[in-house]
Amino acid sequence: MTRASRIVALLTSVWFIAAAALGVRLGFAWDQQRKIPHQVLATVPFDQEAGNTALALSQGKGFSNLFRQNTGPTAWLPPLYPFFLSIIFRIWGAFTFHSFLAAVFLNALFSATVTFPLFSFAQQIAGRHVAVASAWLWVFLPAGVIMPFEWIWDTSLSVLLATTLLWTTLRIAQSRRLWLWLTYGALWGVTLLTNPSLGIVLPFLLFWAVRHAQTQVKVSWRAPVFTSALIIICCLPWTLRNYGIFHRVIPIRSSLPFELWIGNNDIFDEHAIGGLRRITRFEETRHYSQVGENAYLDEKSRLANSFIQQKPSLFLRLTARKIVATWTGTEHPFADFRRADSLLVRIIILCNLILSLGTFLGIALLVRAKSSFAFPIAVFPLLYPLIYYLTHPSLRYRHPIDPLLVFLAVFAVADLFFRYRSNAPHISPAS
Repeated sequence: MTRASRIVALLTSVWFIAAAALGVRLGFAWDQQRKIPHQVLATVPFDQEAGNTALALSQGKGFSNLFRQNTGPTAWLPPLYPFFLSIIFRIWGAFTFHSFLAAVFLNALFSATVTFPLFSFAQQIAGRHVAVASAWLWVFLPAGVIMPFEWIWDTSLSVLLATTLLWTTLRIAQSRRLWLWLTYGALWGVTLLTNPSLGIVLPFLLFWAVRHAQTQVKVSWRAPVFTSALIIICCLPWTLRNYGIFHRVIPIRSSLPFELWIGNNDIFDEHAIGGLRRITRFEETRHYSQVGENAYLDEKSRLANSFIQQKPSLFLRLTARKIVATWTGTEHPFADFRRADSLLVRIIILCNLILSLGTFLGIALLVRAKSSFAFPIAVFPLLYPLIYYLTHPSLRYRHPIDPLLVFLAVFAVADLFFRYRSNAPHISPAS
């Protein structure tokens, strides 16, 4: 093997690309931590619901004290990531710089590990060249590099789970092995207890996998039935815990009414009578502490539903703005791009515009090619963001499907390149 071929083999190795992804993320984190006082990093990133709940867990107080006050048990968040964070607190201390570094390293490891399932399903659908290009783009994607440091939350873990779920869906669709189907069920259980928003695609992916497996490998009915049962079994203990404490059915988390109210309230109505007092964290925390979680969320549900019913045209306008913000990171991408005084901000907006266009073009090309993978690939970008169109958007919320968007954009560019710009045959997705 020549030196050039060895270099090519190295650069196209999924292990080397994953190592590069980890190095880039840790390098960014190292650079950023030098610029921020360590006493700030020891507290501010944890000063949110996940950090506060993890603190209570590490102190033996159970899943409670959402705002670091003695407010009792909560079902505001799914349990797994606060549990992981509480283990970090027990080892390196609660709200310490060393705990912050440990959490960032764990996030970076989750994000870098995404390379493996991304590479695998990209290669299965579009070939090795697209897989390599997709993996390398994930290495340097700004969101993938920044999120592990910026958000001590389930964000990076959710990326890994979503990408692995898609890859595993393609695998079970071609397998009769019961253990693989049960692994898929356990993976869904872990995912729902980490980020239940991803559950919106569960019935569609499972249905497609069952239909495909019945056609391709004549899978037994036991596999999907046992898989579905295992998913329910994984979530049942937490649901029973919530019912025992709050006396209502809360399958995973309770905070949807609050999230809906945040994105749909009179603060967005310039003509609201008497105006609206600015929403502050202090005021909402105080009110939550006074009335308790059940009453607080019931009130937010009434307020949000009342707003939607009384002001449907404003609700529709807000929804349209949220759709744009979900895909571009801002409600006014072109104006904000021109006004931005930061190169990084412009790069992020541009990357989101390219990813968005590439995503829908890639889906269209898969459908046009009559690829059997078009349905599971399209499900995530078409369905997963729906909840954020109704509540409130953030690039952090969309991040779990970013690796899939990367693949679709790379696939679209590669397909068009080989179709129109060269004499080589265009990419033909596997069926």
